[in-house]
Amino acid sequence: MGVAVGLILIAAGAILTWAVDAEVSGLDITAVGVILLIVGIVVVLLDIFWWRSWTWYAAGGPRRRTYVRETAAAPVQPVEPVQPAAPTRRVVVDEETAPPAGPPPP
Repeated sequence: MGVAVGLILIAAGAILTWAVDAEVSGLDITAVGVILLIVGIVVVLLDIFWWRSWTWYAAGGPRRRTYVRETAAAPVQPVEPVQPAAPTRRVVVDEETAPPAGPPPP
């Protein structure tokens, strides 16, 4: 994306520098074009260097050699299966503490 933005800036700067022949009071169109050209070139170069550094790391960086020494493997201890917990039982007793209102039963 940076290369595309840089190329657009370069194209706009080239158009303003060499194709536009207009006079604007207080603004030099040619200078604006040259500035856009320079900024576009800097953006393209920075983007190329940025992705070059990423590709170097993506390729694995500097080459490395790995040496593996053959040794006897340590015996593996078997893992005992975990026993599921006994299901718990929950009992809820609903008791009324106050006698019901009204006359006593006959």
